[in-house]
Amino acid sequence: MTPFLKKLLKLNWILLILMIALSIFGVFAIYSATWMMPGKIFWKLQAAYFGIALIIFFVTAMVDYRWVRWGALPIYLISVVCLVATLVLGRKVYGAKSWIQIGPINFQPSMVAVIACILVVALFLSEFRKMHPFLRIILCGAIVGAPMLLVLIQPDLGAVIVYLPILLGMWFIANIPLRYLVAILLLVIAMIPLVTYFGLKEYQRARITTFLNPNVDPLGDAWTINRSMDAIGSGGWSGKGFKSADSLNELGLLPSTIVHNDFIFSVIGEQHGFVGGCVLLGSFAVLLLTGLYIIYHAADELGKLIGVGVVMLIFTHIFMNTGMTISLTPITGLPLPLISYGGSFVLVVVFGLGLLQSIWIHRRQLR
Repeated sequence: MTPFLKKLLKLNWILLILMIALSIFGVFAIYSATWMMPGKIFWKLQAAYFGIALIIFFVTAMVDYRWVRWGALPIYLISVVCLVATLVLGRKVYGAKSWIQIGPINFQPSMVAVIACILVVALFLSEFRKMHPFLRIILCGAIVGAPMLLVLIQPDLGAVIVYLPILLGMWFIANIPLRYLVAILLLVIAMIPLVTYFGLKEYQRARITTFLNPNVDPLGDAWTINRSMDAIGSGGWSGKGFKSADSLNELGLLPSTIVHNDFIFSVIGEQHGFVGGCVLLGSFAVLLLTGLYIIYHAADELGKLIGVGVVMLIFTHIFMNTGMTISLTPITGLPLPLISYGGSFVLVVVFGLGLLQSIWIHRRQLR
């Protein structure tokens, strides 16, 4: 039996099956959200992106994850260069200059920067275990500081928010004392009013205002979130089904420009109801628990740290995306993993899941 086949048989099949099932459902959800739009082929593009991502997944899974010892820093530096290039050459979409267009391909460097930071921080924390906790926190902050600042300048506040739960999760696994983590969290909470008043643009402040009170401007800034909640609520227990005559989405009451990415969960809730939403969230829960199980069985601290970074990345996007559709969190523009339309994010998430598979396949080494 060849080494490749041996590794293939060691795959975590729960993770693989859930990834494929969620991605297929994502393609269907995008089609059901956009089929009435003339000339829109988002679902076909999403299927193509996932096909490419699947190749990346298997390559990443078969290669020992410890390659990050030499590959993490180059990926990090390339991502920072791309973020700088975005500020100069980038294309503005929905108020943020966060995309680079290369021919027909649109690329979002901030997505790559997050996974690059996970790899570098994991490498740093695993190599400098005996360093004083406060110094480890400061240096981790320096590592993620440059990408966060560049993304904030775009400005893409949603992409910046993702870093905090990822870092907190990785610091926790790296045995940073809990008092430091609580202090950081309290400091961030204390800074929210200051950042909201001085650091946000008008439309970003409006998102927070409508989150706190969706009725403050029902025909203006609060229109989208109110229609999203209406759509999910109208789905009832089992949903209206596909191509329903009274669908809020098909009547054009959900924003057609972002319904297939930011507000895909609103369409799912309307078409498949409470049951469909619970099945989807339950599938995500099993995916995340499988990730935690893999982390628990990792062969070394590097594997545990990478795994936690990936799991926290996926969890944060799930929580923020579904939360904003029901006004549980402010609108941040974060996509729903494997479901929302977007090539860059699909590639990053599937690459991260490939790293989890690699950690699982190589878990018996170094024990």
